Amino acid sequence: MGEYPAKNHYAQLNQGEENEMEIFGYKTQDCRKALCIAGYILSCGALLLLFYWKPEWDVWANCIRCSLEEADVLLLRTTDEFRIYSRKTVIWISVSSLIKSRSDYPATAEEESIFSKAIMKPSLQVRSIQVQKIRYVWNIYAKEFQKVGVLEDHHTCSSIHAKFGSGLTCNEQNVRRVICGPNTIDVPVIPVWKLLIKEVLNPFYVFQLFSVCLWFAEDYMEYATAIIIMSLLSISLTVYDLRQQSVKLHRLVESHNNIKVTVSRNKEGVQELESFHLVPGDTLILKEGKTLLPCDAILISGQCIVNESMLTGESIPVTKTHLPQADSFKPWRMHCAEDYKKHVLFCGTEVIQTKADDRGVVKAVVLRTGFNTAKGDLVRSILYPKPMNFKLYRDALRFLMCLIAFAAIGMIYTVCVFALNGEEAGEVVKKALDVITIAVPPALPAALTTGIIYTQRRLTKKGIFCISPQRINMCGQLNLICFDKTGTLTEDGLDLWGLLPSERSCFQDIHSFPVDHSLPWGPVFKAMAVCHSLIVWEGKIQGDPLDVKMFEATNWVIDDCSGHQTEGQRYTHATVVRPGPKVSSAPVEGVTILHQFPFSSTLQRMSVIAQEIGGEQQVFTKGAPEMVAMLCRAETVPSNFESKLLFYTVQGFRVIGLACKSLQAGKQSTDLTREEVESDLTFLGLLIMENRLKRETKSALEELSAAHIRSVMVTGDNIQTAVTVAKNAGMISPMNRVILVEGNKIPGSFSASISWKPLEENKTEDYGNLDDDSQAERRTGLALGSGQYHFAMSGKSYQIISQHFRHLLPKLLLNGTVFARMSPGQKSSLVEEFQKLDYFVGMCGDGANDCGALKVAHAGISLSEQEASVASPFTSQTPSIACVPELIREGRAALITSFCMFKYMALYSTIQYLGVLLLYWQLNSFGNYQFLFQDLAITTVIGVTMSFTGAYPKLVPYRPPSQLISPPLLLSVVLNILFSLGMQIFGFVVVQEQPWYSKTDIHSACLSVNTHMENSSSLSSLRLYGLRDGASGQVDNGYKSYENTTVWLLSTINCLIVALVFSKGKPFRQPIYTNYVFILVLLGQLGICLFLVFADIDDLYSKMDLVCTPTSWRISMVIMLAVTLAVSLLAEEAVIENRPLWLLLKKTFRYNSKSHYKRLQRVLEQDSAWPPLNRTFFSDSVAISIEGSMGGHSNPTFDSNEDAL
Repeated sequence: MGEYPAKNHYAQLNQGEENEMEIFGYKTQDCRKALCIAGYILSCGALLLLFYWKPEWDVWANCIRCSLEEADVLLLRTTDEFRIYSRKTVIWISVSSLIKSRSDYPATAEEESIFSKAIMKPSLQVRSIQVQKIRYVWNIYAKEFQKVGVLEDHHTCSSIHAKFGSGLTCNEQNVRRVICGPNTIDVPVIPVWKLLIKEVLNPFYVFQLFSVCLWFAEDYMEYATAIIIMSLLSISLTVYDLRQQSVKLHRLVESHNNIKVTVSRNKEGVQELESFHLVPGDTLILKEGKTLLPCDAILISGQCIVNESMLTGESIPVTKTHLPQADSFKPWRMHCAEDYKKHVLFCGTEVIQTKADDRGVVKAVVLRTGFNTAKGDLVRSILYPKPMNFKLYRDALRFLMCLIAFAAIGMIYTVCVFALNGEEAGEVVKKALDVITIAVPPALPAALTTGIIYTQRRLTKKGIFCISPQRINMCGQLNLICFDKTGTLTEDGLDLWGLLPSERSCFQDIHSFPVDHSLPWGPVFKAMAVCHSLIVWEGKIQGDPLDVKMFEATNWVIDDCSGHQTEGQRYTHATVVRPGPKVSSAPVEGVTILHQFPFSSTLQRMSVIAQEIGGEQQVFTKGAPEMVAMLCRAETVPSNFESKLLFYTVQGFRVIGLACKSLQAGKQSTDLTREEVESDLTFLGLLIMENRLKRETKSALEELSAAHIRSVMVTGDNIQTAVTVAKNAGMISPMNRVILVEGNKIPGSFSASISWKPLEENKTEDYGNLDDDSQAERRTGLALGSGQYHFAMSGKSYQIISQHFRHLLPKLLLNGTVFARMSPGQKSSLVEEFQKLDYFVGMCGDGANDCGALKVAHAGISLSEQEASVASPFTSQTPSIACVPELIREGRAALITSFCMFKYMALYSTIQYLGVLLLYWQLNSFGNYQFLFQDLAITTVIGVTMSFTGAYPKLVPYRPPSQLISPPLLLSVVLNILFSLGMQIFGFVVVQEQPWYSKTDIHSACLSVNTHMENSSSLSSLRLYGLRDGASGQVDNGYKSYENTTVWLLSTINCLIVALVFSKGKPFRQPIYTNYVFILVLLGQLGICLFLVFADIDDLYSKMDLVCTPTSWRISMVIMLAVTLAVSLLAEEAVIENRPLWLLLKKTFRYNSKSHYKRLQRVLEQDSAWPPLNRTFFSDSVAISIEGSMGGHSNPTFDSNEDAL
């Protein structure tokens, strides 16, 4: 192999991204391939099946290691904890037909492009692979696989305008199209046969096939047929479900795959083509009217209004502005920072309106195509969901391994017993293999699935829809829920409460709304009329609810179809606002909005340049009051600004700052940068909005608090408003203190500071936010001493703490309740940080900018029914957080149901296994009908009905165990196995001691019963004759014996006892008697079993391979069963379900939870210096780069830390 291949054998794909993978190079070797083919034939396909399950073994067997450059097969491995392998073949793409002459060669826009770096000379071929729908090509110079279908990140703003402004040539476009592939988000409907084969090749169904073949070989036809029917039904349902999902997804994306678009061709004019021909670097021309975007594109001229509801869940039109022509050397994305999204049109969104600038055309450069787009990313997240790592599923595998080990012991015992007694080799093998099918229940996965299906059905009835059923069990473990504020805890809309104008750096009298008299004309009125991004769409004013309320208060109207002409400029499309019919008198005809700087969550503000018709140009800005005040001239900001702001925010109002300034005449509005426009402003006043709590919020949060489930608020709003809403909602009790944690970067250095200050509630407007009197200090001290304090911090502080004070972050998260001014990326990061502390985190949001966090959380619950909710495992039809306790209740019930099913299936197979092994001692076994009755009439019916039990209506203050292998569960299984074993051995031994017992004459017990004597003796002689002849006539097939009858009846009724004992009700599920179907089934089965015990019907006994026993023995068996039931119930109630006993044992043995957050809590309880109140710390180290870790799930539309893309 040599050193060279080993050195370049390995690389990383998508480094730092969510779908990061390791990639290994291999070369197929003919002799190895020939050996493998021989292996497939000799093993009758078993080796091929093994390779299908383990693709890495397939590659290791068929290929040899080599460098990635020489590889024709690649082995990929995920870098998460699952380390999942996949195999990819290298595909060669030829571009020789497109590059005829030297002049055609890398004229592909530029030498720096990946397209010119991927073409091999002189063959003119490109090596490529496709991973999760994304195409990668081999970069000859960098010696690595790189993503295509994306415009390279290194372009600056000016180079995008220069290189792509006039479009690509036809030849460049053709080369790019061949290398990138078509611009489609193609999700083909998977054929039924493919789904069927994939499902049938599941290891579980392969094991079932092995079991069925074995049963047919033993003439155990009925149960084998029943299992085949059940499996076919299960496979059909799964295939139908997968097919429906495939069709649904196909319909979701097909409309975007074939749209007519207009592109600009370099030196060749304008061309119309189908959207699937588009490539990165193409220049789109956006025309008037609605357009569905077939790709992601950067707007380079004009302005667009876009409906992004498909991606964000908010049907608020968003304004997009063109990319500035800045001469910066920074890549365009870094130059625009987090605001880069304001220039990007995302695939799948709808352009409602275009506004051309003085260049007359609205143009956009194609940024990403196909599955690289925002919509493609969303679709890929559905096609390739992140695998779940839940202890229950890992424990289930270990549990099955234990059963297989258990079966192995039984197999050794079987071989020894039968071989020593001289049985034929074939029979010995059959009997030994039989033990596996008895010890490992083939019906286990089906039984577990039924529980999840019933829970899903109950959730659907309550208006909660689930696209990831395996997460339902996880909901039972949730102990921390993050809530978005606006639209989740509070009502969606805001009501205008008041306006506090400022003149000559003094606040004036407040105007309350609704106002009796109209607002006076002036700069504040003008700001309310023009400082928004509203549009008229389908006859209605559309936009941000805050903007709508503010504009409606002016009684003006939007005249959106107006043209506007300014000096020295061409005729352009602009929005004009005019006095409405309700306005009695107006000093101006109207105001024209010339230019917009849209709202940015990073900058926390928006601005417009407006002009009175016939008047001067002015700038109006609105945004977070603190931010607006910083941009204003200090002399225009009232001295009591902070105390006034605090007065309203602590009451829970949403406060918006307004400012303005006049522009110098003669300056073109389009030539001004945002920094120039938003500087030296005049402060105009505060707009006060009311955001009411939803009716269900308080009760839902109280229920979670009573159940010891933490609630955390993660919002983009002001910190004071967020704290007040948290107090009003009951997240923070009135007795508890709130400590504001502030992180600040020290100007001119790499270090930062962090300070802790108590946040005081202010009752009067002149209070400062820091109350230093001794009484407050004492109250704070008392609250801190009892651990009743909450940290509140802003997104900026969170970022600084993550970078400079990483060691303090876990301590702060332990009591962090309010996280304000958080960007979408920070929300995702926060959820991941909580998960690192071993919390099971739920995230509840309205889908808007919470998409990343909804995906990262253990359970994401979206309150939006828009398509963006596909990112969320759960979607609630009712837009309130009342669904959260409901989901936790059902999750806990589902988790307990899973445990009950595991315990029952383990016991049922063990009971049958022990019974069979006891009878093997006498070279006997259960008859086919005996197996059939236990497997089908008892276990299958119980497995289907046991899961009907609903969730208990009250959330108790502790969670169900998260592990199958937890002491109470293991003890429960072990004790019941011992009870069953004891009873069966007792019955097996004692029956042999009975005076009527005979090993050879199975009718000896009933010989004295009236006239049956003659019939019995004739039957007996017939049986002996039949056995001598080796026949298994109708009368006896060799299974009948007193031991068989005793052990079978005891084990069958024991299955019912175990089902009853394990059907746990309170505190997580409703009492067992509420599951009427299950109770009726148990009573029915018990009735049949007792009938079999006491009935003496020859035909029935003969069919069931039972023999007649004296009534006294039958009563003895019932007594044995009654004792077992009593002991089992007593053990379950007094020991297994005795929570105080387990808590006492934990305390006695000093067992402490191993969860990271619990360990940290214990440490902090002993630390008298925590939290360090009224103190400031400084970091001396350089910041840790956390760009990769701050992103969480990275969808280009939602994420704020865009460089991680």
